[in-house]
Amino acid sequence: MPSQSDSFTGSVWLRPPRAQTGQPSLSREQIVRAAIELLDAEGPAGLSMRRLGTKLGSGATSLYWHVANKDELLELAVDEVLGEVYVPVPGDTSWRMGASICANGMRSALLRHPWVIGLLGLHPTLGPNAMRLGEQLVALFTRAGFSGMALSHATAVLNSHAIGAATSEAAVRSALRRTGKTWQQVAEDVEPYLERLGPENPEYEKWRKETGPMRRDPDQVLEEMYAFGLDRVLDGLELWLAKHPGSAQA
Repeated sequence: MPSQSDSFTGSVWLRPPRAQTGQPSLSREQIVRAAIELLDAEGPAGLSMRRLGTKLGSGATSLYWHVANKDELLELAVDEVLGEVYVPVPGDTSWRMGASICANGMRSALLRHPWVIGLLGLHPTLGPNAMRLGEQLVALFTRAGFSGMALSHATAVLNSHAIGAATSEAAVRSALRRTGKTWQQVAEDVEPYLERLGPENPEYEKWRKETGPMRRDPDQVLEEMYAFGLDRVLDGLELWLAKHPGSAQA
């Protein structure tokens, strides 16, 4: 028998609906929205059933109509965030533009709700929004010419780039907030150290002097890095399609 704490077989999406009597004072939607507000403000450590009940002006009993524990609540909150990601309908635009819109939406949603990053993969993403997102991506990539496991790999590469970029960006923003300094002040603090290491790392030092990454706006650098990577991912997928023109009929 699987443990109740097993994050996969114990998923909120896999358990049967609870038998309920009476009328709950709160809806699941209200509970999830309030949970997301707490998570955005303080992260998972700041979320508890008691604090959520206080925020909603209700006892914890009302919450348990819909969720058994914090883990289930986090699953619901993650699926709600995935509902913010838009994928164009096949035919409304090119598959490449549609894939870009989806990746941009995923990255943006994760940067608005960075606590989601640490929860991805802990539970199966089987909620209605996650399934809708998967359905729309499959439709888009099928229309492009992908099929079988190649389709799965292609969408995974796209999502991995968006999630990876958001992870790095969220980490940089969090680290910068913890310093209490501006990016320019941090760059000034680091500069003497890099200068000392210059003779030992001549190629890096030459590149650093030419580009001056520490003197540039970090948001702009991260934006350019993400866009460059996305274009290269799509270039690679486009090249694969060109080399496998019959993949959709295979």
